[in-house]
Amino acid sequence: MGAETPILTTPDRAELYRTGLSMLNRSGVPYMVGGTYAFQYYAGISRTTKDFDIFVRSRDVQRTLDVLKKAGFKTEIAFTHWLAKAHHGDKFIDVIFCSGNGVAEVDDEWFAHAVDEEVLGVPVKLCPAEEMIWSKAMIMERERYDGADVAHLFRHCSGLLNWERLVRRFGNNWRVLLAHLTLFGFIYPGERALIPSAVIKELMNRLTAELDVPTRDSKVCQGTLLSRAQYLVDVDEWGYEDARVAPRGSMTEEQVAEWTAAIDKSH
Repeated sequence: MGAETPILTTPDRAELYRTGLSMLNRSGVPYMVGGTYAFQYYAGISRTTKDFDIFVRSRDVQRTLDVLKKAGFKTEIAFTHWLAKAHHGDKFIDVIFCSGNGVAEVDDEWFAHAVDEEVLGVPVKLCPAEEMIWSKAMIMERERYDGADVAHLFRHCSGLLNWERLVRRFGNNWRVLLAHLTLFGFIYPGERALIPSAVIKELMNRLTAELDVPTRDSKVCQGTLLSRAQYLVDVDEWGYEDARVAPRGSMTEEQVAEWTAAIDKSH
């Protein structure tokens, strides 16, 4: 962490993204860089990328798109609950303001804990590691699983994480965090001590406390928070409530339908 950030894309893409970032800086629109560049910074793993991810508050989406239009991009709201896009030929910037499952909304706390860094020679803020883990931990699609990214983030920067805040971020979804921490001990049996024992004990105590509590919410499926495709049978045919939909979640039925309809296009 803190080493010079490599250029992880082609020179023409880098120049276009550099222009966009510089214009955003001059405009004063608050944003953070995530994706490949933030992952390289926190996990020490470099991988080339065609796109570029920036994170903004939902109230700043249109301002961000307006600036990118001036930089020569065509823009669109791809999904009303989490994602806009800026295109320039085959080059594009994802403008992210939540997670696809509607859980990890970009809020003030992301910015409060963002890291100052340079990307493509431009001063930027990087998404905090805690929020990267929070959002990546719940991506468990058939075609994409970010669990390895989560394990690598734990391995590389566990000593720098605000574990109390990370646990709080997961909230009622703490079982997902416990699952990843358990897998970390399996993946790296010689490095289990990187995870604070107090965190494991707290989450295990929560699990133990539930053993003698009568089961509630027996007809809700939270699997849809992990995969938009693999638990459709539960909500479409087996009568389970979809945990993404209000009042349990933050998404509307229309947003769920929009997100579901795009499954085939992503494969």
